[in-house]
Amino acid sequence: MSAPRPEPTRALALITGAASGIGAASARRLHREGYAVALLDVSHDAGMALAHELDPAGQTARFYDCDVSDSQAVDHCVHSSRSALGEPEVLVTSAALIPNTESILDMDMAAHDHMWRVNYHGTLYACRAVGRIMAQRQRGAIVTLGSINSLAPLPLPAYNPGKAALQRLTQLLAVEMGRHGVRVNSVAPTYVMTPALQARIDSGHRDLDKMMSVHALDRLPTPDDVADAIAFLCSAQARMITGVMLPVDAGWAAGVSYTTYSGGVPW
Repeated sequence: MSAPRPEPTRALALITGAASGIGAASARRLHREGYAVALLDVSHDAGMALAHELDPAGQTARFYDCDVSDSQAVDHCVHSSRSALGEPEVLVTSAALIPNTESILDMDMAAHDHMWRVNYHGTLYACRAVGRIMAQRQRGAIVTLGSINSLAPLPLPAYNPGKAALQRLTQLLAVEMGRHGVRVNSVAPTYVMTPALQARIDSGHRDLDKMMSVHALDRLPTPDDVADAIAFLCSAQARMITGVMLPVDAGWAAGVSYTTYSGGVPW
């Protein structure tokens, strides 16, 4: 007979895609908030480095190699982190692939299917695995990673519909989980100034001037800006908020329609 599970000293936050970008920023922020953090990602070296940065002893931060497109791998990592770090009270689903612009008529269908397995199914697998535990415990907060792609059509024929689907999944989960004391929300960032985006700008795949021309504010959000919004949605201050998608978009949703009117965004 196995020994009873010890009472955790900290609440556990699980973050997928935690090795870089918004996931890493969320891990740092939630760890500062007092959570133990489980870092799930396929990027082993970066994930291990972040776990060591947060807690070299591994008592409150651990990295787990996890391909979120594999439901069994997700279940295993959730079980392992629960045993090692405590009971999950927060889930942030940041794991995603981000493509360059392409046409539906010419896109790589294998890449399309793989993106759906990671971005949509990976989110679903994590929400199911952690949500079942939260429902049993009658508490918890889940934040999925949407996008401005959840709000309007953009020329990313796998990524864009997938992010729209995540908005509906978030609403469905919010309704199903609400009676179990679990809140489910989403954040919808615009282009976030990450190393990956900077590389796309440097390679010519993104035009920074064009991106800025449709934003109300004069800079793009950083991963820390998005992590702040995620931390808020997980906090007691957001205890009556569920089923929403919170734009962290520097005014993109408000400003993009200006491009259809003479003059564009005023400067």
